[in-house]
Amino acid sequence: MHRILDNISKIVSLTPEEQELFIAKTETRHYKAKSIILNAGEICKHSYFVNSGLLRSFNINDNIVEHVLSFACEGWWIGDMYSLLSQKPGNLFIEVLEDAEVVLLSKENQELLYREIPKLERFFRILTENSLVAHQERLMDNLSLSAEDRFEKFCSKYPTLIQKVSQKHIASYIGVTPEFFSKMKARLLKK
Repeated sequence: MHRILDNISKIVSLTPEEQELFIAKTETRHYKAKSIILNAGEICKHSYFVNSGLLRSFNINDNIVEHVLSFACEGWWIGDMYSLLSQKPGNLFIEVLEDAEVVLLSKENQELLYREIPKLERFFRILTENSLVAHQERLMDNLSLSAEDRFEKFCSKYPTLIQKVSQKHIASYIGVTPEFFSKMKARLLKK
């Protein structure tokens, strides 16, 4: 449970009593690899913090093609932000890629914690702002960079994920087919 408190302490400082209240409002669950913890069409009721393991969020388009939106390894948060904030059915799946221990914070408890510990509202605002900036940067990269440049940027930004995530998921994340990714990677290795 210390990992989530360490994550929070990077932005705001909680007293021991506030830490205790925060922990009391969370739930820790263990998931096996390949578990789906959120399905498209469901309302996202939790923010998920990864204590250990690896998760991904993705959607499936009308042509049954998966598009990976994000990964979350230990120390990262993940969720369907549209659904969580609007409390409407979302369009993302969240899948466990390797056995994971995940801390769940319900939308209801998050709102309660905002009232009880106002500095947590600041923490989640900053977390949301950072996420927005990262998604905008990724969108701009997808519009302006070549697939090779997007892959190289992925490798430099997330070096630990290269060994953990399958090539088909990386290909989906950078917006190419697995076949194209394989050929591109072979070209890059020849350089």
